[in-house]
Amino acid sequence: MTRIAFLLLCHKDPEGIIGLARQLVAAGDCVAIHFDARASHADYARLHAALAGQEGVVFTRRRIKCGWGEWSLVGATLEAAQSALAAFPDASHFYMISGDCMPIKSARYAHRLLQAEPADYIESVDFHTSGWIRTGMREDRLHYRHYFNERRHKRAFYASLELQRRLGLSRRPPEDLRIMIGSQWWCLRRATLEKVLAFCRERPDVVRFFRTTWIPDESFFQTLVRHLVPESEIRSRTLTFLMFTDYGMPVTFHNDHYDLLLSQGYLFARKISPGAAELKVRLGSLYASDRDDFTITDEGRALYAYLAGKGRVGQRVAPRFWEREASLGRERTLLILSSKKWHLGQEIAARIAGATGIPALGYLFNEADTPLPDLGGIETSVEKRTRHRRALLRLLYEVHGTDRLLICLDPGSFDLFEDFSADRAHCNILHLETRPDEAFLAGHARRLGLIGENSAPDMLQQLLPALRNDLRHEEERLREAGFAHFRTLGPGTSARAATVTLADYLGITQKAAAALGVSRLIRDE
Repeated sequence: MTRIAFLLLCHKDPEGIIGLARQLVAAGDCVAIHFDARASHADYARLHAALAGQEGVVFTRRRIKCGWGEWSLVGATLEAAQSALAAFPDASHFYMISGDCMPIKSARYAHRLLQAEPADYIESVDFHTSGWIRTGMREDRLHYRHYFNERRHKRAFYASLELQRRLGLSRRPPEDLRIMIGSQWWCLRRATLEKVLAFCRERPDVVRFFRTTWIPDESFFQTLVRHLVPESEIRSRTLTFLMFTDYGMPVTFHNDHYDLLLSQGYLFARKISPGAAELKVRLGSLYASDRDDFTITDEGRALYAYLAGKGRVGQRVAPRFWEREASLGRERTLLILSSKKWHLGQEIAARIAGATGIPALGYLFNEADTPLPDLGGIETSVEKRTRHRRALLRLLYEVHGTDRLLICLDPGSFDLFEDFSADRAHCNILHLETRPDEAFLAGHARRLGLIGENSAPDMLQQLLPALRNDLRHEEERLREAGFAHFRTLGPGTSARAATVTLADYLGITQKAAAALGVSRLIRDE
């Protein structure tokens, strides 16, 4: 008999994980959950409380802090594998999924496919000759040791790599292994997974090598399975359907993708959009059903490539909502708070949010670490947010369940002011005039990389006139642009005038506006 133990790696959305785990267990399968140790303690407590007593569900003994591209993802997978092997002695297959995955076939269909032949499903192709890596680092993933996370510590990551190159500290993979690469979403038989864990115990040298390999979750299991299992018992493919955009980002699936997903020759799909509630409900019900009448066409990738190509010349059929409508929405209001002094803009935005309940999102188009909800990847960098600015804001309106948002913008982001002011949404702009002193200008010069902490004082003095002129030009350009609903406040604005301006900007009473204390805050700056 076939029984699947799912190794579920997740770091967010406890309610979604609870629902997915219960759906998988309801079909007779089981789940081992690893919840990222970096994630919220409250989220883990809620998840554990809901599922700790659930038959067919087990949590890993140890939680690991995971980072993209790090060994920690392999470590978390091994933790889940050990827990699943111990807890579910009747599990025949072990299927790795994430919290963004959903089934696109029934359990009956999945069990029948896995039972049909004794094989492991893991994409495993030659690291050097396959061309699997399309962009970014290739051989250097293996030839040098990677101690830093490229996303969190980019400067240290590349400095370490360059130092190793200069010192000739390259290395070779273990000689008896042929390094392979492929998708990290695999399904292995019980005997295979047991062989992998035994190999890890017997060969600490191999584990040490992969611990400092970059993105080892794409090569560790792929290499070991190929080393331990006869080629005739390996199907070099993943059973999880996923596609990538031209930017190398996973394609996100939405409510209208249900029929397309079911027609693909896979058992699961990722990534499902966080907002695709209807799709998640339908797919969750599907897995526990007895449905077995799937017509496999496998046209998903070809269809996506065709439509994406048509989209480049404005001929796409059935566009996503952000392509179908370029506007934020006529009925919505966008409040823009403009200030060169980011701490001042954030403080005033926080006061407005606390008093009015309007969600305030900070300098999301200027600061990379601005807190944002998971929006399917569009929120992960300033570059992506800016490139898909209107799509991002439309998602944020929906996530917050509101028709009013407040964002902060640096006065230098003139193209964003122009874009949002031209939108059909009602755009209100409040600019806080800056009277920069020398200390502020010095900090501004450091942020721009024009001077360092140890730069000579006369270098700053030479820069000061240019910096002042630059800030003055940014403010003049905003004032002279002729934006509708544009207002300014400055240190010289009287308390009465500031109250009237702020009340008009927010659409609140003057009494409520005065209570915000914005005028005093600006004067103190």
